[in-house]
Amino acid sequence: MKKLFKNFAVLSLLALIFSCGGGGGDTGQLIGSLDRPAWKGINPYGMVYIPSGTLHIGPGDQDVSSTYVQRSKSISINGFYMDDTEITNNEYRQYVEYVRDSIAHTYLDNFYEGDDGEQFIDYGYEIDWSDETLDELFHQGEDKFGSGNEINASKLLFEYSKFNWKQAAADNSDWQRVQKEGGTPRGDYIDTDEVIIYPDTLCWIRDFAYSYNEPMTRNYFWHPAYDDYPVVGVNWKMANAFNYWRTQIWDSYQSVRKDGINSEDFRLPTEHEWEYAARGGHESAPYPWGGYYLRNAKGCLLANFKPGRGNYPEDGGLYTVKADAYFPNDFALFNMAGNVSEWTSTAFHENAYSFLHDLNPDLRQDAGEEDSEYSKRKVIRGGSWKDVGFFLQTGTRHWEFQDTTKSYVGFRSALTFLGRSLNDF
Repeated sequence: MKKLFKNFAVLSLLALIFSCGGGGGDTGQLIGSLDRPAWKGINPYGMVYIPSGTLHIGPGDQDVSSTYVQRSKSISINGFYMDDTEITNNEYRQYVEYVRDSIAHTYLDNFYEGDDGEQFIDYGYEIDWSDETLDELFHQGEDKFGSGNEINASKLLFEYSKFNWKQAAADNSDWQRVQKEGGTPRGDYIDTDEVIIYPDTLCWIRDFAYSYNEPMTRNYFWHPAYDDYPVVGVNWKMANAFNYWRTQIWDSYQSVRKDGINSEDFRLPTEHEWEYAARGGHESAPYPWGGYYLRNAKGCLLANFKPGRGNYPEDGGLYTVKADAYFPNDFALFNMAGNVSEWTSTAFHENAYSFLHDLNPDLRQDAGEEDSEYSKRKVIRGGSWKDVGFFLQTGTRHWEFQDTTKSYVGFRSALTFLGRSLNDF
């Protein structure tokens, strides 16, 4: 009995020694770093998982314009998440109200000091909108229209940053030498921009000459009747700023839960991620529903667009419709054709397909204010409520200038999936 107890004590001591090894150093074995955070994968609300796959990009039908800007090419796409609908007015309003409240708290000096001495906005304070300190946020004097207080949209500014990974990679191609020489300051690759985040509601009038659309300008973004409709009047930079904010609030939520980390950011999908998602797993499908026609067997239209010679209401909506209208495609994505065209992260060049890589192809160009108009063209996909059926095809490419706002262009977000497959978790 004594011998048995003695052997048990020795084994317990050995187990204690090996379990307390610092990163495996005391065991003499290569077992990896032990102090790593847990990772269970993520499942963002309102997004669907698009698995990795291969597709043949290009026209799903005859290239009627003979522009040859969408030549056939076989590519592979890494898995990602995508919003199941376009970003709606109410979702974008959450962003607008966050920025508005942050500015108001700053005016009212509602801050608290962190453990490191840094100051943070204290959102626990209730904002007294009648406080004279906030008068600057509202239209005053000759700018005031009617009896109510209206926020001055030009005051709703949001600053966001992005890291220029491609330039950093190019400048550090000889990694060892550059690092030994001190390396390039990291700040050289951090670009900061500031945008007005309130949608351009006047685009409803500007886009259509000799057309009465003032009710849409006055009501579309703020009225509850349009809460679940896609936001429009948002340019490419405003969409990027929204995704930066969305990443911030997600990271803040994750830090409180302490259930894992997410090193990827919400972003606009690339042009070919968008096309892959739109096809819903169907090879060379001309439309998201997989068929060759814009109507079903009963003659009902399958998307919101401009049928025939301008019978706008035939499909059920004169302008936009709810973001989850019509049946989704086989990836459970709504309105990947029609309703509103959607921004992608990709720069538009007519001959891009001739030199793009076949692995996660993307052509990125962050054009500045001083750059040419040509370099500011960004790919939009999917067609819209005011477009004819040709633009609804999954392979049709079109573009808008990154600094323009339109009543028929919106967006949805994407998030790169980390790992091989969702089935791994």
